[in-house]
Amino acid sequence: MSRSGAPTVEADGSGMRVAVVAASWHTVVMDGLLDGARRALAEAGVTEVDEVRVPGSFELPVAAARLARTGRYDALVALGVVVRGGTPHFDYVCSAATDGLTTVSVTTGIPVGFGVLTCDDEQQALDRAGLPGSQEDKGHEAAGGAVAPAG
Repeated sequence: MSRSGAPTVEADGSGMRVAVVAASWHTVVMDGLLDGARRALAEAGVTEVDEVRVPGSFELPVAAARLARTGRYDALVALGVVVRGGTPHFDYVCSAATDGLTTVSVTTGIPVGFGVLTCDDEQQALDRAGLPGSQEDKGHEAAGGAVAPAG
């Protein structure tokens, strides 16, 4: 289910502890992203995984920062979905999530796998969610991307 040109990331996550922070909006898409992340972590040999749910993508950086500060995690995975609407809300939420998660990773040194879908419509999100019929599996990619630099 990888797209042409996407790298194959292989990581040894044995002995690692990873937290997955996931938004709650867009249940079907989020279920796909979470399943993909779980698969990638299992494939990498990560056995200690904690999952934390937050209301939406805007809240991902706060939760990730709190988890990073505990010192218990070797990597974090952030999963969310933002679908464009008729107001600037999309731009603000996308920017806040991206900037916030980047700041968490840079200031703590803990890799944060970025699995926040920023889509023009629901179909784009479904196509990237790792569901049957999806073209991509962004949850899997985000989890693999988080474990690779930490492992």
